[in-house]
Amino acid sequence: MILRWCNYYRTVASKETFASENNVLWNMLRAWTVNRKKKKTPLYEALRKYFSYGKYGKWTFQTEEAVLYYHAETEIKRHQLVKPDASPYDGNWTYWSKRRGTYTGTPARVSRLLKKQKGICPQCKQHFTPEDLIEVDHIIPKSKGGLDTYNNLQALHRHCHEAKSKNDYLYDWHL
Repeated sequence: MILRWCNYYRTVASKETFASENNVLWNMLRAWTVNRKKKKTPLYEALRKYFSYGKYGKWTFQTEEAVLYYHAETEIKRHQLVKPDASPYDGNWTYWSKRRGTYTGTPARVSRLLKKQKGICPQCKQHFTPEDLIEVDHIIPKSKGGLDTYNNLQALHRHCHEAKSKNDYLYDWHL
């Protein structure tokens, strides 16, 4: 529940809020622990039952299987603004595939790869443009035992793909 709440609010200025929520959560858990302890049990022993040394230091609320997720762990991801002159109907499919992962008329495989690669060709390190011819390449060629999975695929410029394919036979892919 904490993770879902944090993911919902991570696109806004929430760093201070997340830090204060960590403090509130810790105080609530401490109060809950104190209320659960028996009258004769010392406070320190009651706290040690639920808190132990772990990922967050000496006072980590955890069980043997899991550690409680803290708000401040959430990475803040700012919303990326759309370029003022961009439109989904302008034909710039590289921009929209990189941004959204989908674009009408672009093959789904290419769109996913463009989004994963952030619109950059891994061979020449140049951004794709709408005029570029883009081809899907197997990082480890299928002839050398490579699989047809997204982890083994990359989008390349046509000329980069040709250059890479010429040199594929030079490498021993079965290391």
